[in-house]
Amino acid sequence: MMLSHSPSSFCSNDEGWKRKSHRYKCLLLVDSVASLGGTPLYMDQQGIDILYSGSQKVLNAPPGTSFISFSDKAKKKMYSRKTKPFSFYLDIKWLANFWGCDDQPRMYHHTIPVISLYGLRESLALIAEQGLENSWRQHREATAYLHRRLQALGLQLFVKDPALRLPTVTAVAVPAGYDWRDIVSYVLDHFDIQIIGGLGPSTGKVLRIGLLGRNATRENVDRVTEALRAALQHCPKKKL
Repeated sequence: MMLSHSPSSFCSNDEGWKRKSHRYKCLLLVDSVASLGGTPLYMDQQGIDILYSGSQKVLNAPPGTSFISFSDKAKKKMYSRKTKPFSFYLDIKWLANFWGCDDQPRMYHHTIPVISLYGLRESLALIAEQGLENSWRQHREATAYLHRRLQALGLQLFVKDPALRLPTVTAVAVPAGYDWRDIVSYVLDHFDIQIIGGLGPSTGKVLRIGLLGRNATRENVDRVTEALRAALQHCPKKKL
């Protein structure tokens, strides 16, 4: 069994998730695709068993490369399983051998994306040059500034509790009377800025604004909030 969560709510209450996973003898899996590099993550201290991420968000590397890390408990679970995965492409034991993690003779599994790895190496070098703590601070400060600018426009943040807000992606409640698609289209067509709507239960309810990596600046906050101001002035609004 596995508990899965994203860092936005996990990091604010990681002790609770650790207790739940221990109580039910689960592995705790955390999606850090939009958070790795932009907010503190301490896999061992937070009791995370499986952590995965992507190259294209905070790290600003080309998309297509993923990271994954396993705790000793997760590794033990994988190596003691009795059944085989549906596809060898998803067989972590086979991948671990290809990655050189099991001290066994290495077997071919796939051709690695060499150019993507060079791009990833450069992005990690830039993070190292900046300093991880400085990157966390950059995202925290840029997003705090974004929240102030959004609220000055009369917009409401969808996540009410500040402790649960991710400092890389901000969800804004779609203002009453507007169609979120009109706002997204206006911002893209007139300002060449792409924001996006919600997913799943939040579809049609929110606009999502990402401040990721090199985009997490006050200048970009000013650009996107001015674009939103213009959209609210020009997009059609239904009478309530």
